[in-house]
Amino acid sequence: MSEQLQIYLNKLRQPFGLAALSAISHGVEKESLRVDPSGHLAQTPHPAGLGSALTHACITTDFSEALMEFITPVFRNPADTVHFLSDLHTFTFTQLPREELLWTSSMPCVIADKDKIPLARYGTSNIAQLKTLYRKGLGYRYGRTMQTIAGIHYNFSLPDSFWKILHELKGSSEELEEFRTAQYFALIRNFRRLSWLLLYLFGASPALCKSFVRNNPNHGLENFDDGSLFMPYGTSLRMGDLGYTSKAQSGLTINYNSLADYTDGLTKAIKTPYAAYATFVCEDGSPAQVNSNILQMEAEFYSTIRPKRIPGPDERPVTALRNHGVEYIEVRCLDLNPFLPVGIDEETMLFLNSFLVYCVLQPSPPSSPTESAEIDANLKTVVRRGREPRLQLQRDGMSLSLTAWAHEILKGVEATAGLLDRAHSLNTHQAATRAQQGKIDNSSLTPSARVLERMRELKTSYFRFAMNQSLANSDYFRSLSMPAAKIEEFLLMSATSNKERATIEAGDTMDFAAYLQQFNNK
Repeated sequence: MSEQLQIYLNKLRQPFGLAALSAISHGVEKESLRVDPSGHLAQTPHPAGLGSALTHACITTDFSEALMEFITPVFRNPADTVHFLSDLHTFTFTQLPREELLWTSSMPCVIADKDKIPLARYGTSNIAQLKTLYRKGLGYRYGRTMQTIAGIHYNFSLPDSFWKILHELKGSSEELEEFRTAQYFALIRNFRRLSWLLLYLFGASPALCKSFVRNNPNHGLENFDDGSLFMPYGTSLRMGDLGYTSKAQSGLTINYNSLADYTDGLTKAIKTPYAAYATFVCEDGSPAQVNSNILQMEAEFYSTIRPKRIPGPDERPVTALRNHGVEYIEVRCLDLNPFLPVGIDEETMLFLNSFLVYCVLQPSPPSSPTESAEIDANLKTVVRRGREPRLQLQRDGMSLSLTAWAHEILKGVEATAGLLDRAHSLNTHQAATRAQQGKIDNSSLTPSARVLERMRELKTSYFRFAMNQSLANSDYFRSLSMPAAKIEEFLLMSATSNKERATIEAGDTMDFAAYLQQFNNK
């Protein structure tokens, strides 16, 4: 444990520090594919009873009409988050066609034809058309199949009271807003250094259906059976070369050492043309993408973590960040856990909170290109070989066993977990951390190992395993009874979202071509 961490822990044990830590907040965005009874992607539109995907606060779609996204409000208690997610799923199953399921795994169901992956539709308004066009561009750039991968994003923020304490501890002369942003970037740098640990602990995609890599002969995976491919010690294939990667983005040098470095790099990528993308055309003459630059917009930048701020009306996300600083961070490397009803549980969130507090309290020097290359190499190693006995990673140019490094990290996280438990008068954060230590000592306890164990035990393919879990999940949520008042609450949310969508459509004053030009000129 670093000397700095110990000093900060001692200070935060005071009543004012515990009060600040008790106000940590988080939210979850969880994706899940809708599938038909045969396990193929559903071709039906977003269910009408769920309201407008454009304006609904909690139920929307991501890339495809069939890729649902569930969004929680901000909570302080992970148990409340899980409960809300469960209610969202229970209500959603009352609105789905009886035969449809929600796929419980990150790697997709059978993808028979990429042209049958329907783009998400949001209505006739300009903003709705822009969202669909952006997705059309993603399909051209990366292939629609890749965009059917599902995951969980974990949004995390620390209260102003915490930043005031840390501001004083560090003796900073910066304005509080500037200080907060700098410290969020310090958190991000440490997270990137250590995020391989989360892939090991929570990765749940060591196998996939062969249909996913039908057109990729260089996938490097091994045969599990006639229909499945896998990596024997793999953890999260979703986060590897088969998932969210691109040649255009591989050349990006997005720097996390400061807000200015980050926003300048992102802005450059949004404004820099990429020749290969300029060749995309639609037969009907409509636009193929928002623009032919390296990034169409900010959301296209793939990373394990993002600094975030909610933008104002007509404000681009990168502009909001540059002008107002970081509001929260978004962790983007979590697989759906197919053994859990909503894909994530309270224990995972409790550990994440402890881990992220550890990242912000630890020393976080600026990162170099050499270190960034080391970070990327460690991630790729853990994606494909994370549970391999005696696996070595790289730290500061030196080899270190994954097991030794993981225990070193978890020792520090256990200290922050103890602090969070004092703040909440509980012992759940420490229990969650001990559960992760168990996975380091015994890799068979990890979700990735459990997936392969179940497939071997039942002598079944990846598809059949995921289908069985999805059927069981459907039975579970359809068997739950929801109070009439709660159903009415969700129905009202759906109706309100439809009204808001209609208001937006009625308020448009320019045609889409002019709107698109205006957007690209921002």
